[in-house]
Amino acid sequence: MFKLAKPFFIICETPLHCGSGNDIGIVDLPIQRERHTDFPKIEGSSLKGGIREAFEERHEEIDVGTEKVKVSHDDTISLVFGPDNSGDHAGALGFSDARLLLFPVKSMKGVFAWVTCPKILERFKNDLKLSNIDISFDMPKEGTAPMECSLFINDKVVLEEYTFEISKNTDANGSCTKLADWLSKNLFPSGKEFAYWRDKIMNDIVVLDDDDFRDFANLSTEVITRTKINNDTGTVQSGALFTEEYLPTETILYSLALTTPIFKKEEKDKGVFTKNGKKEEEDLVMEFFTNGLPEVIQLGGNATIGKGIVRTKVLGVKNG
Repeated sequence: MFKLAKPFFIICETPLHCGSGNDIGIVDLPIQRERHTDFPKIEGSSLKGGIREAFEERHEEIDVGTEKVKVSHDDTISLVFGPDNSGDHAGALGFSDARLLLFPVKSMKGVFAWVTCPKILERFKNDLKLSNIDISFDMPKEGTAPMECSLFINDKVVLEEYTFEISKNTDANGSCTKLADWLSKNLFPSGKEFAYWRDKIMNDIVVLDDDDFRDFANLSTEVITRTKINNDTGTVQSGALFTEEYLPTETILYSLALTTPIFKKEEKDKGVFTKNGKKEEEDLVMEFFTNGLPEVIQLGGNATIGKGIVRTKVLGVKNG
């Protein structure tokens, strides 16, 4: 049973394809989605594999407890993520599915808006409680935007080809304004190079109703047609035309990192994760994750064509 949980955010820097295999629908290679909502997600197994690879490729030393540990050390990776031979013991670090938090949609004004909905936000708040993080303000209701929202045209917001009547908060005490302020402070590093994005998310969030959000999350993903060229003829190879679905750039998801004590009976086999003073084994595993997680990693398929580059941000950990 997991002892600790810590939320972290995933921000798509390039389109992301975590696939669910072939499909008989319009898109040949769709992305992973929740069965009951159709909201996009990243399976916990896909997320864990991508993060493990990122750790294996790092060679820096990080602080864990009172010691410095090489991130990519084979024994440490095995203890945290699990050994290559899965029958030996389980890893002490797990992940929930990465859930959708904010979805980017083209806007007639302001280039794009981040949209969300009450279902997404209430689930996010409940997931934070699993990490003993309780947001003090209420989640905003549908049809609202922050007080400084820059997306309005004649008191309406136009997303794609659809017009929405949205109520702008009148002051800083509005729930949508408070949410935007909280996200601005927690989603992006504090460096000046992220000032634009902190301002953007502070102003350009729109809370739609659940059904409208679901429609955008279903119909406004990127669908790309790809081909394979026959080297001999220089033309498209027969039968090699296919379509792939991607989460668009600027999509924001979140997941929970979950830790347990090390699954080794002998203390000598637990390495740097041996209980140290006030820090339990699960605390040291979480420290290894939060200190070692690269700021930019690659998830999903098509890495060789620049897809799946994401920025990570552990809640409460400064990395900029």
